[in-house]
Amino acid sequence: MKLLLLTPAPRGSLSGNRATAERWTRLLEGLGHRVTVGTNYDAQQACDADVLIALHAWRSRDAVTRWRREQGQKPMIIALTGTDLYRFQYSHPEQTLATMAAADGLIVLHHLAWQVVPEELRSRITVVLQSAATPPERASRLPADNDRFDLCVIGHLREEKDPLRAALAARLLPPESRIHILQAGKAHDNGWAEAARDEMTNNPRYQWLGEIPREQASLLMSQCRAMVISSTMEGGANVVSEACRAGLPVLASDIPGNLGLLGENYPGVYPVGDEQALAGLMLRAEQEPEWLDNLRHLVDRLALEFTPEREQASLDEALTKAVALSPAD
Repeated sequence: MKLLLLTPAPRGSLSGNRATAERWTRLLEGLGHRVTVGTNYDAQQACDADVLIALHAWRSRDAVTRWRREQGQKPMIIALTGTDLYRFQYSHPEQTLATMAAADGLIVLHHLAWQVVPEELRSRITVVLQSAATPPERASRLPADNDRFDLCVIGHLREEKDPLRAALAARLLPPESRIHILQAGKAHDNGWAEAARDEMTNNPRYQWLGEIPREQASLLMSQCRAMVISSTMEGGANVVSEACRAGLPVLASDIPGNLGLLGENYPGVYPVGDEQALAGLMLRAEQEPEWLDNLRHLVDRLALEFTPEREQASLDEALTKAVALSPAD
């Protein structure tokens, strides 16, 4: 089929939406489809396409409206992000829910997302777990500095990520702790950049690396003992998949978007926003090698869920379901 894949992230962006669009393009083309990627609705591209796949219901609402008006009942799939699921369907319910209802298929990126999808739409859901390649460092992962216990935080600095929570937790550690926080990610605005720079000035355990290429982020993972994902909302962060594929233990906030990837009984979680509890997990990771090894064994098992082959099969399932549910001739 000819697929039109719309993402709000432009070419060259290091955002998760762009990475997802480019990865899905490769996987869908591997299934024999022809994929056109766009950031804005183009009438000619839409006319040529058999199916629309839109990343982000809220940001794609105008494109969805035009597709239905101009392309009739041709199949349409919407991939729901964390802000769609946990913010916009409540803050802007009329537009967001109408966009979701217009879709023949809904893609969600973690196993617990169905809980907040309206019941009448749940039959359209396909869970597509984002994949990651096994990094070349996986077989011989060694910390860069054996005198430090480095933990990484990878993701853009913006409100939903609660990005400085690990740094705040590190302030609570005892003086003898060797824990050091290495954070990589682009600041959403000048306020977050200033906050990160201030934190570096006042917190000797914290270093902000800014936005770095994906290959460098992979190398950073290989040099750290664990990764912290402190988000207040997530649709299913690809960085969790990447950490699991890298054999890197994860310390995570207990939000559905994390538990839906790591498992509801995963032991390395803390109450969202609670730096005291996070500091306790960080210290346990440093002081109890057996506990950290157990987390590593768990993410190693989870890594089997995040292979490109599994993601490709799930995308194929989503397409098949949407086409079957579409009333188009």
